[in-house]
Amino acid sequence: MSIGNLKDQGNQGNNFPWQLKMLQGLQALIDDGCCDSIINLLSSELRTHNIQRVSAPGTIIRPYSFSIANVGSANGTIEGEIIAPGEVVNYDAGVLNNQFDLVTYDATDTTFLITWVS
Repeated sequence: MSIGNLKDQGNQGNNFPWQLKMLQGLQALIDDGCCDSIINLLSSELRTHNIQRVSAPGTIIRPYSFSIANVGSANGTIEGEIIAPGEVVNYDAGVLNNQFDLVTYDATDTTFLITWVS
């Protein structure tokens, strides 16, 4: 039995009035345009994959996800934290078009292999 089922004399088990009101309410929300932001969040977009080998300081601007591997022989830093040779750091901003603001790294004296989605 659904929420709208009526138990009166003429409408035994009929939920049409409730279903109609729900559909009318949803249509009113769509007509007012309040669902546009939700639809935009759920729509897919074409993303660009990137790969770069660096031995200098730099930044990645607004990535959706990124991975940094220290493939060199010395320490480097990501966001001021040390990443030792052989270590890999992976980040994913999650779903619904979330992004990181800015990622800073310093691969001076070593080599980073960086991949990211923008």
